[in-house]
Amino acid sequence: MRSVRGWRDSGTAGRPARALGAPRRRGGARRGAAPARALGILALIAAAVTGCTIDRTEPVALPPAPTGLERFYDQRPAWQSCAGFVGPDERMAPNAECTRIEVPVDYADPGGPTAQIALSRLPASGKKIGSLLLNPGGPGVSGLGMTGVGSGTELAERFDRIGFDPRGVGASQPVIACLTPREADAERAEPPTDNDPAGIAAAEADNRDYAGRCAERTGTDFLAHVGTREVVQDMDVVRAVLGDPALTYIGYSYGTRIGAAYAEKFPDRVRALVLDAAVDPASDPVAESLRQAAGFQLAFDGYAAQCTEDPACPLGTDRAAAVRRFRELVDPLAERPAATTDTRGLSYGDAITGVQQALYTDDLWQVLTLGLDELRDGRGDTLLQLADMYDGRREDGSYDNTQDAFNAIRCVDDPRITDPAIAGRQDTEFRVAAPFLDDGRGTGAAPLELCAAWPVPNSGTPHRLAVPGLPKTVVVSTTEDPATPYQAGVELAAQLDAALITYRGNRHTVALVAGVQCVDRAVVAYLVDRTEPAPGLTC
Repeated sequence: MRSVRGWRDSGTAGRPARALGAPRRRGGARRGAAPARALGILALIAAAVTGCTIDRTEPVALPPAPTGLERFYDQRPAWQSCAGFVGPDERMAPNAECTRIEVPVDYADPGGPTAQIALSRLPASGKKIGSLLLNPGGPGVSGLGMTGVGSGTELAERFDRIGFDPRGVGASQPVIACLTPREADAERAEPPTDNDPAGIAAAEADNRDYAGRCAERTGTDFLAHVGTREVVQDMDVVRAVLGDPALTYIGYSYGTRIGAAYAEKFPDRVRALVLDAAVDPASDPVAESLRQAAGFQLAFDGYAAQCTEDPACPLGTDRAAAVRRFRELVDPLAERPAATTDTRGLSYGDAITGVQQALYTDDLWQVLTLGLDELRDGRGDTLLQLADMYDGRREDGSYDNTQDAFNAIRCVDDPRITDPAIAGRQDTEFRVAAPFLDDGRGTGAAPLELCAAWPVPNSGTPHRLAVPGLPKTVVVSTTEDPATPYQAGVELAAQLDAALITYRGNRHTVALVAGVQCVDRAVVAYLVDRTEPAPGLTC
């Protein structure tokens, strides 16, 4: 089984966000607020909105295009129906429009191969300020369904709301592809391995096999250019193509990373940035995974505290015993999957993934209780549905490419852990930080993660940001966010000299996706009028 530690993002713009990687895959966590996707029992439906295009009454002077990139910056989008841009279970507003624009694969070689970036648009319904670019995070999550964010607010009147699929993701072309649906199903069904020499060797061989398939099916030339470094340059092309002299942007989770990186590279082209569920750009992969482990343990503890107040709680009524009772429910799956209506059954890995998906927001705690109730009775349908949501498996058995894109982008963005001693120490500390995820197989040693086998070098390194002259930006951070813990937002706000909005709650992402009016009013006022939130605003 591929070895990656952590979680992907599992944002909540329309549906619960996905985490940056499950414990069965040691690495990072996916960060972001994802667009709506159908999930039977959850009935998560994206809002439909209407609008019409109102052009600016006066021409706007755009910054000059970088030398050699003029043909990309001077494109004019040909908007069309979104049919064929989104998957069969993804919903778009009826009047949404889509298009693709061209960008160089390698910005150092603008005359070389190109890629296509997919965009979606809901036109402003009133006097337009400009475009509002939205990203749900991940990395690797499609953003085309994000255009509903801000519906019912002044944002819908004053901005064309623009979603986009970053290079290699979703409807952008080419796509990052590593596993076939059958291979993905088989990987999810694999039992956990021990961290003994044989188990470590098997996990690392599996990593090499997966990396080889990505290289073969995607191509190393493209894989080398799918990271944040290139995405922020694509975003500047998008800004110019949309006719905006400066960028107005909302990024959730991993979307805060690309937003902050854009500010660092193009500080003079920023109008307004809202960064919700922040990733600290100075945090290294080991520290980040441990911080996330502690965040998910905090979420589990919060769930357990609420659940154990009910005599029917599947974890019992003793809060102190909740972790033990949870392990008693999930550990037997390592040997025998639970029965499901779907003939796949619920594997140990899928059970853990489903639980993590439900911990992204307390809105899903009731669903988690249902899943654990079923598991107590030997059934696994609800947790399997949650795991399918996390992994991007559609009802017809096909997958979106979120998992493969997450792995590829993360392995290009971050430094690799290649020292077995560091991997072993990380595994030990991870189990201490998140005991509800400790399967008891720790030995002090662990496999090297997937990125150690990646076929192309990384292009990013953690560092503190210093962006003098940047206009005032806004960071939103939630006190009990499991995937991007609160302190990361505090640190990002300090680095950008941004206004910080604190939300007291248990969820991942909040601005304009959770119905928290205190947060939403401040964010809308900032984006429309650039009114700074009150100092120390806490909601």
